Amino acid sequence: MEHLKIEALTGVAARVYAEDLAKLRIAVFAEWPYLYQGSLEYERKYIRTFLKARDSVLVLATVGEKVVGASTGLPMLRETPNIRKPFQDRGDDLSQIFYFSESVLLPEYRGKGIGLAFFEHRETWARTHGYTRAVFCGVVRPENHPLRPADYVPLDAFWRKRGFEKMENVHCSISWQDLDESQETTKQLAFWQKML
Repeated sequence: MEHLKIEALTGVAARVYAEDLAKLRIAVFAEWPYLYQGSLEYERKYIRTFLKARDSVLVLATVGEKVVGASTGLPMLRETPNIRKPFQDRGDDLSQIFYFSESVLLPEYRGKGIGLAFFEHRETWARTHGYTRAVFCGVVRPENHPLRPADYVPLDAFWRKRGFEKMENVHCSISWQDLDESQETTKQLAFWQKML
């Protein structure tokens, strides 16, 4: 493999890769379990909001000049209301929580330790900026979903190996259009957390 580089970027340095992140999100989230019918218009708006957040980080994986993966994080206080609400309802101190948004990696670069590096970089970033807890969420799909690949292996074991635990009854909702849908529908996502 050509030279792999993984680096944490913020501010102006991260903004340079906004379009790459948008295209990666659309490509990777089209896969199971997200089945996301994305649009560049939506992605550009989403990414602008993320990049404006204080303490936000973009962890970028490149091979030569090619962007092959990306992972993001930002303070929970800067997240959208639907992501914040479950923690507000619990009475949690949102100022101590760093939210890991997405990790998107092209299939041919998986299994090479890049996903692990994405977690390590974001955890280091969060600790360095004074956060004591990291959380993320993953979509919940039924076992018998017709588009579930027969060989699909959930990432639960990988996340647990990183020290994350699934939170009991802590969920949020996000709407998007699945590849096999004609309009957006609401999906439930479950939260995982780790003390830093």
